[in-house]
Amino acid sequence: MSMSDRLLRGGCRSPAALVSALTILALVVGPGVVRAQSVPPPSTALSSPTLPLSAVSGRSAPSNPGDSLVAPQTPLAPPLPLAPQAAPMVPPGQVALAVRAQFVSDQTPIANGLQWRVYTDKPDATGAFRLIKEDKSPAPTFVLPPGGYIVNLTFGLANIAKPVLLRSDNVRESFDVAAGGLRIEGRVGDARIPAGHIAFDIYKGSQFEPGDKRPLTQAVMTGDVVLLPEGTYHIVSNYGDANAIVRSDIRVQTAKLTDATVTHRAAAITLKLVNVKGGEALANTAWTVLTPGGDEVKAVTGAFPRVILAEGDYRAIARNEGKTYQRDFKVITGVDNELEVLAR
Repeated sequence: MSMSDRLLRGGCRSPAALVSALTILALVVGPGVVRAQSVPPPSTALSSPTLPLSAVSGRSAPSNPGDSLVAPQTPLAPPLPLAPQAAPMVPPGQVALAVRAQFVSDQTPIANGLQWRVYTDKPDATGAFRLIKEDKSPAPTFVLPPGGYIVNLTFGLANIAKPVLLRSDNVRESFDVAAGGLRIEGRVGDARIPAGHIAFDIYKGSQFEPGDKRPLTQAVMTGDVVLLPEGTYHIVSNYGDANAIVRSDIRVQTAKLTDATVTHRAAAITLKLVNVKGGEALANTAWTVLTPGGDEVKAVTGAFPRVILAEGDYRAIARNEGKTYQRDFKVITGVDNELEVLAR
């Protein structure tokens, strides 16, 4: 049974209810993310399996002084026209339903990244709306018996559901999509944070607005393209797994790819407990990194663990063979360093 069927089983007993249920399907079916390896850098023409976008725009409001998210504008190649498709054979007693998607801003056809689903508009004996057909081509034609249907289109996290009534004549339906793409990377100063060391969570609305704070999608990697309905979103950028976190707002516009750069004020610190300065790190050492006020930032065990920390002052506590040692230290943005704590 598909995710669509599981979501709709029970409770959706009218076409209007089905349309309402389908509007939340994109939040359940998948993250709408194109992995980084399929997306070229901003300086080249975009040729991804999902985004025929034509421009880049947007600028965010940083959440804290010095923390920033910048989205420069980079022109991209225009989308390729849709390839013509042969008209299907329509048997007697059947009707052809041809569908296509376009950006609402400029009526540009969307050539890739679409998921079409056709449901009955009446529930079966179990209360579920039956999925009849689905297709991933840009402009499919469904051959169906006359009657009422609900056509659902998903484009990443953008989702549209439309009731359609088929009688005797063939029908053409256009779906206007108000959605764009978001691609994010992180930097410390002028240095790009390598992929795998930083991840992004995306939430609907501004970080300063009240309401639902569940993420739309999590652990987005550097270079991934996330397809989102037009609107404002806030990004939580996690550099490492300690306290190097930046929160920023950004706006996604229809038919545009927003290339966002999050700037972190942080550095990587390697912790070492040694008997003498420059000596070999002692194994089986338990570490705790604290703020000056005594709040725990990170706890880790190892001979020389690497911890990414936000700029600021800290205290490192090392425990080894029943003894405790400590040292205060400072993290300076972009200055990766080794911190030696003497076991004496």
